[in-house]
Amino acid sequence: MEEKQGIITDIIFHNEENGYTIAIMETEDEQFTAVGNLPSNAEGSTFLLRGTFKNHPKYGEQFAFTEAEAVLPTTLDEIEGFLASGAIKGIGRKTAHSIVEMFGEDTLEVMKDNPKKLLRVTGIGKKSLARITESFAEEWSFAEVSMFFQKYGIPQSRAFRLFKAYGTDTIAKITENPYRLADEVRGIGFRKADEIALKLNLPPDSEMRIESGVKYTLNYYAGDGSSYVPKETLCEETAQLLDLTRAQIEEVLVRMAVEGSIMIDRVKGEEAVYVYPYYEAEQKVAGAVMRLVTAELKPLDTDVDSSIDMTESRTGIRLSEEQKNAVRSSLTSGMSVITGGPGTGKTTIIHALLDIFDDSGFKTMLAAPTGRAAKRITETSGREASTIHRMLEYSRGEDENMAFGKNEDDPLKCDAVIVDEASMIDLMLMKALTAAITPGTRLILVGDADQLPSVGAGDVLRDVMESGIAGVSRLTAIFRQAEESRIVVNAHRINQGEYPSVNGKDSDFFFMRRNTEPQMQDLIVQLVTRRLTAYYTDLDPLKDIQVMTPVHKGNVGTQALNEILQQTFNPPAPDKPEHKSRGRVFRTGDKVMQIKNDYQLTWKRIGDDKASAGVFNGDVGYITAIHPKEERMTVLYDEDKYADYDFSQLDELELAYAITVHKSQGSEFPIVVMPLSWFPPMLATRNLLYTAVTRGKRAVVLVGTERALKGMVDNDRNKLRYSGLGWRLSQLQQFLA
Repeated sequence: MEEKQGIITDIIFHNEENGYTIAIMETEDEQFTAVGNLPSNAEGSTFLLRGTFKNHPKYGEQFAFTEAEAVLPTTLDEIEGFLASGAIKGIGRKTAHSIVEMFGEDTLEVMKDNPKKLLRVTGIGKKSLARITESFAEEWSFAEVSMFFQKYGIPQSRAFRLFKAYGTDTIAKITENPYRLADEVRGIGFRKADEIALKLNLPPDSEMRIESGVKYTLNYYAGDGSSYVPKETLCEETAQLLDLTRAQIEEVLVRMAVEGSIMIDRVKGEEAVYVYPYYEAEQKVAGAVMRLVTAELKPLDTDVDSSIDMTESRTGIRLSEEQKNAVRSSLTSGMSVITGGPGTGKTTIIHALLDIFDDSGFKTMLAAPTGRAAKRITETSGREASTIHRMLEYSRGEDENMAFGKNEDDPLKCDAVIVDEASMIDLMLMKALTAAITPGTRLILVGDADQLPSVGAGDVLRDVMESGIAGVSRLTAIFRQAEESRIVVNAHRINQGEYPSVNGKDSDFFFMRRNTEPQMQDLIVQLVTRRLTAYYTDLDPLKDIQVMTPVHKGNVGTQALNEILQQTFNPPAPDKPEHKSRGRVFRTGDKVMQIKNDYQLTWKRIGDDKASAGVFNGDVGYITAIHPKEERMTVLYDEDKYADYDFSQLDELELAYAITVHKSQGSEFPIVVMPLSWFPPMLATRNLLYTAVTRGKRAVVLVGTERALKGMVDNDRNKLRYSGLGWRLSQLQQFLA
């Protein structure tokens, strides 16, 4: 490895995300192109680079460096060039020359240690001195910070966030406790922080390492849906992670519990370890549910059976006995659950309940966990529905914690709350929802308990149902119209462990055998571009056909399929601006999905200058414009609603030619196409296949191997989730029995 020291005289290219730079370096006796990671303000500064010369087939000889250290300029010309480079605010070429002329080789020491001496220089007053001093300190400190973290593979963009958080103390703070990186910096996980800590010679059995390892294990389980981890499991897995003994882990675990950063409780007869917010959430949800189910309800204007008869007469709805029982339970319970598969009449029951509540003068609020689910219930019910977050007046503070305007102190002003797609509600959202509902208000949860559970921690719908604390209505009968759909029939067959009936005459459910993943890719492209639209001639292939898959990675994961389908539907062209962000290319015309609720993002309708706010998780739109100079991208939603994204906000978007089954929850699509290959057993499950199939309205097409299809139907094991809510509700239910 060679060392080259010189001045960066020109920046040809710089990637703000990872610091990758193509620059011209000038040493005492040569000039060459250098490629590697540098800070964005490197031009005019001196660096010591370590690397090797390589011959690029297109660009010729380049010095590819892996390490770079900022070096104080030493000669008068270097010092003056550095000051005149524009890196230091308040100093131009003339002032730089005057400073160096006055202080000579002591210039940088004066600026670092005794900057008030700069007041002797003509043109520098107290105000400009303050700017110069602050800019010089920040410039020098950030260069040191950036280069320090570069040695550990941390890109400049993240180093900059660290520098913003800790300032000139950044290196000292991280050297003291490298695990701050995992706790406080998004995108730097425990393993990277641990790698840095060990390189900095922190003892492998240090308490801060063990504490960070415990948090990592707890957060890993939370990311997989668990609100707690059994103590024995936690100690064993953390010990394996850190290559330490269980006794060492348990010793730190006890201290963490005493300090309050975790909570150790007994659940179902075993010690359970919680990140404290999840423990608090379970306690609060259990208490709120208890208050809802024991409160006196606001009475209807007529008795329940009369109300049902009158709504049938008014609306023309005809309820089965099963549906009537569900309505009765909802009207007589402080909290109730209506669950059932497709075609069992859940939407009809919502219509009936809304009519009955209206007739009694009740104010009813209608909500769903996602924007697309809320939009769908608005369309099917004819009543305005919102996301739960919007209903609760969600906001996000600077500390990234959720905050809701509607809560115990300012609850929802209504007599009934109906929440559709309730299987998607996680523990933290349930805490916020139940906190904002006054006892005496009816809370009705409607959903399909056999679909995938929430992405966030908790198993709320199943916990409520299995505890027995709320009225539960299970709908099993499929209505005649729904029976004509093979999609509905096969969804129920899959849910019962039976293989679907495929490819029949006039069927809307197809299975197309392909043995290899490249063959599956080819067929999926054929299906979405021409074969399906040749049969369903009224459909738009881009808008009405949705490819979904269980996984992100692999030949039939979202990443690969999105690349292929983007190339098919929207290939690059000179007239199509594009922007690369986090390894993805966004191009004008692309189909994209919003992947988080953003209640601050503004949008306008075409032809209307009035701005509104809020774009929601699951919303699908199309990129209509990319403005590189303004670092802005425009996405059109719902054919007339456009939102502008700064390039810094693009982590909220994903390409949506192919999406995961998890991301499809709460949505419906005219046609669903899904590959079936080998998937990890925890994803190749019956309820994932069931969820995917229930997303299709007019047709479902499965592409793959019969073995994979049957394997998913046979695999009835749901991913293990540790949740204490059901147990806590069961304990409370004993007092009501």
